[in-house]
Amino acid sequence: MADRPRPGDPPPSTEILVVGGGIAAYCAALAARQAGAAVTLIDRAPPALRGGNARHSRNLRLAHAAPSRLSPGCYRPDEFVADLARASHGLGDLDLARRLADGSTELPDWLERQGVRFEEPAAGALPYSRKTAFFLGGGKAMINALSRRAAALGVAAHQDTMALRVGLDSARPYRLPLCIGERSTTIDARAVILACGGYQANPAWLAETWGAAADNFIVRGLPQVTGELLRDLFEHGAASTGVPGACHLVAVDARSPPADGGIVTRIDGLSWGLVLDRDGRRFLDEAAELSPRRYSVWGRQLARCPGGIAFLILDAEGQTRTTPSLYPPITAPTLAELAQTLDLPVAAVERTVSDYHGARHPDDRDGGHTEGLDPPKSRRARPLCRPPFAAWPMAPGITFTSHGIQVDTAARVMRRDGRPFPSLFAAGMIMAPAILGTGYLAGAALTIGAVFGRLAGEQAARDVRTRH
Repeated sequence: MADRPRPGDPPPSTEILVVGGGIAAYCAALAARQAGAAVTLIDRAPPALRGGNARHSRNLRLAHAAPSRLSPGCYRPDEFVADLARASHGLGDLDLARRLADGSTELPDWLERQGVRFEEPAAGALPYSRKTAFFLGGGKAMINALSRRAAALGVAAHQDTMALRVGLDSARPYRLPLCIGERSTTIDARAVILACGGYQANPAWLAETWGAAADNFIVRGLPQVTGELLRDLFEHGAASTGVPGACHLVAVDARSPPADGGIVTRIDGLSWGLVLDRDGRRFLDEAAELSPRRYSVWGRQLARCPGGIAFLILDAEGQTRTTPSLYPPITAPTLAELAQTLDLPVAAVERTVSDYHGARHPDDRDGGHTEGLDPPKSRRARPLCRPPFAAWPMAPGITFTSHGIQVDTAARVMRRDGRPFPSLFAAGMIMAPAILGTGYLAGAALTIGAVFGRLAGEQAARDVRTRH
């Protein structure tokens, strides 16, 4: 039985209900409101965590046919689509990819009209990037701008409010049971937009694929993204996309908080040293991948390590070559003392480093390489000999899951039988696997949220007008 409504609770009914609190949700709410619909937004996160993973973001991937004040060079929509096709490993929907690339060309102007500000490369504060544009002040500033704009237009955002299920087996309008703290209520909506993400903070669901390894995952974003509504959709016949259990993993500092550490917990500089598992052994060529793909490569490898942990070891010279880290390194004057501090087998660590040094072949190509070592170190094979020695404990950090619901080019949620659910739309990471498959492109996730959020809001408002 629902509790008596209190001031500040969501209204008992609305034209369009948006579920979520990140960039997809706010773009959906703004687009629907600007199209004339009454909109209510509910977000499971508390006020301090408003914004979802977007709070930790920096940039959008944008197509543009000519240089602009935000993006030098050109990055045409067909090139964006080709990049998406490669990243998705053939699992992405090309029609959705084209819709995304075309929609991204309009995004900067639309977002700036909502109050979002961007960095301009001419200011000299950013590296050259013809494919992405950076938010001034980062993702938190972007979310704050969208939230202010939504409030000014009459969209009330209700934090700490969880939708328990969609109510797909009920007559229209949709009636969603809500949980507000310890209280319960319901809300009726003529159209619903789901922008509530995947299930990266649900270790039990991840364990269905990963087993006990899922317990070692550190959630880089919100702890509230557990996927109850996504599971409800699957149980009621929604078409799935992506691969169950697939997810985007990166190497993060194992000392990070269990959730919401964001991008600052990421570990870099692995190519300048050696990476050892808890048995003191190397398990991957540290310099094989130097592109941005290196983050996801290491995340997957760490997930397979015993105990889900490994250690980056650098000497004094290597420390000068890597980027600063959030957490200070663990240091010692000798490798043996460092191994003891890390509780690693000293003899195994010394043998691993000795074998590495014996296999080094110095040359003029980026610091040398190894010969006859398994696994090899293909470049940057510098000696590990100058004290003090430093270590960073690393664990797999999960960003998002690559298993979601299928939508059409109008952002409508599709059934397994090929029909859309009436007046039900989705945007953001809950449907992003339909475009990204099990891959990723820098800046693409936020672009998917913004483009399909805007599309879902416009389509939902149109649907409400035509059906009612």
